[in-house]
Amino acid sequence: MHRGLTTYKKTSDNKYEVVGDLATDSGQKSDGGKTWTYKLKDGIKFEDGSPITSKDMRHTIERKFASFMTEGPTFIESWMTGKGSVESRKELPDGPYKGKHLPKSMLETPDDKTIVFHFKKPQGELPYALAMAGYAVVSEKKDTKQKYDKKPLVTGPYKIESFKSGKSMKLVRNKEWDPKTDPMRNQYPEAFDIQFGVSFEDSTKRLMSDAGENKTATSLTNSVDASSMQKVRTDKEVKKRSVSGFQSYVSYLNINTDRIKNKKVRQAIAYAIPSQSIVSAFGGGGGGELAGNYISPTLVGQKPTDPFGKLKKPQGDVEKAKKLLKESGKDGMKLTFAYQNAPEWQNFSVAAADNLKKAGFNVQRKDVIADTYYDQIGKVKDNKYDIYHNSWGADWPSASTVIPNLFEGRQVQDGAANYSHLKNPKWDKEMDRIRAITNPNEAAGEWQKLADKILKEDTPSVPMHYYKTIQLFGSNIGGAYFDETLHDISPNSLYVKK
Repeated sequence: MHRGLTTYKKTSDNKYEVVGDLATDSGQKSDGGKTWTYKLKDGIKFEDGSPITSKDMRHTIERKFASFMTEGPTFIESWMTGKGSVESRKELPDGPYKGKHLPKSMLETPDDKTIVFHFKKPQGELPYALAMAGYAVVSEKKDTKQKYDKKPLVTGPYKIESFKSGKSMKLVRNKEWDPKTDPMRNQYPEAFDIQFGVSFEDSTKRLMSDAGENKTATSLTNSVDASSMQKVRTDKEVKKRSVSGFQSYVSYLNINTDRIKNKKVRQAIAYAIPSQSIVSAFGGGGGGELAGNYISPTLVGQKPTDPFGKLKKPQGDVEKAKKLLKESGKDGMKLTFAYQNAPEWQNFSVAAADNLKKAGFNVQRKDVIADTYYDQIGKVKDNKYDIYHNSWGADWPSASTVIPNLFEGRQVQDGAANYSHLKNPKWDKEMDRIRAITNPNEAAGEWQKLADKILKEDTPSVPMHYYKTIQLFGSNIGGAYFDETLHDISPNSLYVKK
């Protein structure tokens, strides 16, 4: 439905590159990576036939400063202002809606085809950030502020014919879309009839049956449910109607460093955790793979390091944990263990608590309702839990959107992703150094080294498993493949067989 300045293009099996989408290329950088220039393609239009200009792109960026924009990425705003996501809003508190704009020292539109970004520091990964859906173009003239999500003006091959919030949406072909300008989307089906709120169990059952309308169906996000995973992997007829791959998410067991200050205690917890139990809870090998470190295999430069031997001893090393706990002088220490009230996490919590008890901890399990779980563990001062799990996925294939989010001391605040409350100025300084590296491959290697140092030297959380998914589609669906950038089945190449 929506297009931005850049996007991902599949170049071969499991290989993608960032290319121009509405722009002619992925961007031209100058001033050591502080300035980036984009030129818009000819013939690009909104669904109402109006041309997309640089003013629309400026509006797209500036509206993200407005107070009603409470969700979505904030990378570019922070890079232009040199401030955090909250402080950056002060540069344009009303967005562009009262006639004010960002200064030319941040954002320029010298003509209808040109957009120039100026950043405080070099930003080698701007093309990746611009490919995020949160930076897709919004029409300056047709922007309805808070109501825009109800009836957006689209730029992709499909537009909205009908929409019922939380229930359904029908997409039909957008006649103003020009395939010559689009490097990655197609317009094969006449329509998409989308249903929301379908459970994993229901979608799996329907797609496995391959009966009636299910022959021309798929799920764009639902994985095969854990209880059906084994059958899907062994039934040849069902397996041939499946796609699979890694998702960008990694599960972690956070250790509240405000409450557990002794590093040997944190290390004891890391050795005791049975990572295999979480893989089993998510359906075995089809739902996940043991994690040795913090970084997902979907990211550039990831290496299969294993500082705590989680791959060698997937059931945990209780004896090692017991020894470390005794050395710390905290034998019998009480641990308040919060976990999400869902089957997978309940099963994991039982196995993890059992190992921790064997290692010498006094474990108190606390189940938390799924709807409020992240609100509860996201508290800083009022956090009464010692250990608790979370999952995090990269915004694009770089650890720059993982390690700082999870471990930067300057990001310890309510609702932030630094759930372990780690504050180490040494790591913050190193993050600043790596961010300044404009070669993505060089930076990737440095992020991996830093991630392993944080794990070994501070142990603020325990990496547990890399998420994987298996998705099904009906026998009359063609063009199905697992998109390594979406981490789901791609809707852009699907068609109905005649």
